[in-house]
Amino acid sequence: MSNDAFRQARDYLLAHREDYDTAYRDFAWPVPEEFNWALDWFDVIARAPENARRYALWIVEEDGSEGRWTFPELSERSNRVANWLRGHGVRRGDRLILMLGNQVQLWETILASIKLGAVIIPASTLLGPDDLRDRVERGAARHVVVRSADAPKFAGVTGDYTRIAVGEEVPGWLSFADTATGAAEFTPDGATAAADPLLLYFTSGTTAKPKLVQHTHVSYPVGHLSTMYWIGLEPGDVHLNISSPGWAKHAWSNVFAPWNAEATVFLYNYDRFDATRLMAQMDRCGITSFCAPPTVWRMLIQADLTELKNPPRKVVGAGEPLNPEVIDQVRRAWGVTIRDGFGQTESSVQIANTPGQPVKSGSMGRPLPGFTVALLDPVTGQRGTEGEICLDLAHRPVGLMAGYADDDERTARAFEGGYYHTGDVGSIDEDGYITYVGRTDDVFKASDYRISPFELESVLLEHEAVAEAAVVPSPDPIRLAVPKAYVVLAAGHAADAATAESILAFGREHLAPYKRIRRLEFTELPKTISGKIRRVELRGREQSVADGRPPGEFREEDFPSLKS
Repeated sequence: MSNDAFRQARDYLLAHREDYDTAYRDFAWPVPEEFNWALDWFDVIARAPENARRYALWIVEEDGSEGRWTFPELSERSNRVANWLRGHGVRRGDRLILMLGNQVQLWETILASIKLGAVIIPASTLLGPDDLRDRVERGAARHVVVRSADAPKFAGVTGDYTRIAVGEEVPGWLSFADTATGAAEFTPDGATAAADPLLLYFTSGTTAKPKLVQHTHVSYPVGHLSTMYWIGLEPGDVHLNISSPGWAKHAWSNVFAPWNAEATVFLYNYDRFDATRLMAQMDRCGITSFCAPPTVWRMLIQADLTELKNPPRKVVGAGEPLNPEVIDQVRRAWGVTIRDGFGQTESSVQIANTPGQPVKSGSMGRPLPGFTVALLDPVTGQRGTEGEICLDLAHRPVGLMAGYADDDERTARAFEGGYYHTGDVGSIDEDGYITYVGRTDDVFKASDYRISPFELESVLLEHEAVAEAAVVPSPDPIRLAVPKAYVVLAAGHAADAATAESILAFGREHLAPYKRIRRLEFTELPKTISGKIRRVELRGREQSVADGRPPGEFREEDFPSLKS
């Protein structure tokens, strides 16, 4: 595909940024046979005169230091990284684990990997050795690029893979600093097929092992034209998205959507969230567009929002439905309306409230241009006004995954009957606005992270005191929900504080921080006649005491040893 085809599709959406009806009716995805976004788009816009001094990336640190890089600078720096990586054996199709924070080397490596045709496996810096072992083994990783501080996590992760450390030198590891010696000009080894794999995301499902979501060189790079449209990004915008590297939303709004629009990606790094300091930086740096998960929005409204003198005119939220009170408070303080969007790791934004359109309270909006949505009854499979949110594959959107890597059975289930099944349930009104209802399975979100109960339960069962366990979301005013375990004890163990502390500590040791069990209750588990645990009953129990604390519940804050 020529750069012209992509640009025409991009420009069409920009031209109809506030004309939803026309954009939805007439937009057509570019469908290429070959495309390399870093070479065919990013490097091209980097050569445009209007981008010669425009910042592609702007990172501000908590101590006030900052770095800014123009489009031409990142184009050249990524060329050097690509040439250096190729010199150390990175080849087209190789899988590369990328585990960095919000630092310039992250974006350099993303662009370089795309240019090389390597497959990126994004990884959160929160992951522990067990998670990384799984990613190296099941992900068949041949290279890892990680912060020097995280290198020790790989000490017990065996395998024949290239180790590259970013930061201080690590014995036995290559130093990323040496990428500066790479040549400034990059020549690809051939054309990139549009269907070639580009990204491999590990994402929690209803089983113990995360799914491997595979995206191509078009499904995210081109697919995130929908995300650009939802946010309303335009050339010259300064876009702040609060998201951690390693998660799909980071790629959505810190890489593809803003750079599709020729906007600046802005980051503010901090150890602990401080609404006042964040708003001060937003004012100082002229943020025009802002995206944050509901957890951040809920913390923001605890502060004085009027401290932000020049609020961004484009504000969006994603990850879970926003409480109407949050939307109202932001509207009163900033004079703008937060617009929800719905998508998944498996896709770009599918449904959203787009610029210039009426926002209905509680609704996440209408299908994005290029997406045909159907609500299917889970029993009959018929379309209706409430049901599972599905995408009609007769009009397959570009922004949809290729499938689950190395799992044909799971892929077939996801695409069953000519539809992609999201596993989420929604309802639609007479105007086409869709309201989120819930999950069809037991996966839930805590602080915007997807949590698989089965995965957490599998860890708990390794503790000698645990005979059975069921994990459900427990309402929390800040995080929306936190993981709570209902535990049946093995014989010989007492249902007391000492046992609870031991189990919580065990989970803390074996789970990434965002997954850890924060509440625990000893009880018998409700089951079906066939012996299956009725998590729906446990979830209902949690909702019934949402404003209080049930007797017999232990929380991690009860134990000084678990405080951090």
